[in-house]
Amino acid sequence: MNLPPKSDRKGIKRIFAVGSGKGGVGKSSITSLLAVAAARQGKRAGILDADITGPSIPTFFGLSSFPFGNEEGIEPLKTAAGIRVISMNLLLDDPAKPVVWRGPLLGNAVSQFFTDVKWGDLDVLFIDLPPGTGDAVLTAMQTIPMDGFLLVTSPQELASLVVRKAARMAEMLDIPLVGVVENMSAYVCPDCGKRLELFGKSHSAELTRDLGVSFWGSLPLDPDMAQMGDLGKMEEYGNREVFSILGKGIEKFL
Repeated sequence: MNLPPKSDRKGIKRIFAVGSGKGGVGKSSITSLLAVAAARQGKRAGILDADITGPSIPTFFGLSSFPFGNEEGIEPLKTAAGIRVISMNLLLDDPAKPVVWRGPLLGNAVSQFFTDVKWGDLDVLFIDLPPGTGDAVLTAMQTIPMDGFLLVTSPQELASLVVRKAARMAEMLDIPLVGVVENMSAYVCPDCGKRLELFGKSHSAELTRDLGVSFWGSLPLDPDMAQMGDLGKMEEYGNREVFSILGKGIEKFL
C-alpha cells in the first residue's frame, strides 16, 4: 500500500491512537482518563479529538472557550491539570450544531488539528478516533506519526468482532497495537458488593490472544465516571482501580 508521508512529530515524544471501530464502548472516556492518568504521573499530555461529527472531549473537561491562534498556529485549550485539548466542538458557536461534511473534509480537519495546532513539547498526545474505518480514521492513521493504537472494547461478542476490524486496519497501515482495554466489564452493587455482568461474558481473552497483544485490564461500569464526565470534572474522578490499570499501561509505553 502506497501511503502519504507522515507529518513532523512537532516535538511530541509519543503519539497514541485510542479507538475501537465501534461506537458506544466508551473510547472517549478512556482517552480522557488516559490523559488524566498521564498528567498525574507528571507527564505533559494532550488530546486531539478526531471525532469531528461527534466530539465529546471538551464536555468531559468543562471546556467551552474558543481557541485563538496566530501565524504560528492554533493554541489548544488547557484543562485545570494542563492537558492540552483541541476539538471541533471548541470551534462551533453552538456545540449542538451538527457538522454535516463529506468524508474528505472530515479527513482534512483531522489532519489540520495535528499540523496547525501549537501542541508544544508534549510527552504524549492521545488521539480519540471516531467509530468505523472511514476517511477521518484513515487520514489520522496515514498522516500522523503514531507510535501505537490502543483498542477499547466491551464484553459483548459483537464489540469484539468490530474491534478486530479496527485492529486489522492498524496492521495494514503498520501501526503497532499496544493493547486492549475492556470497558464496562461489570457493575459492582454498592450495597451488596455483587459483581453483575450486565453485558454478558467477556470475550476479551479470545480477542487479545488472536491479536497477539497485551490485555491492560477490565474497567467497571461506574456511574461516577459518567457523572464526572457530564459535569465536566473528569480530572476529579478517583476510581483507584481504573487509574491503576491505565497508569500501568501508560508506564509501559512512555
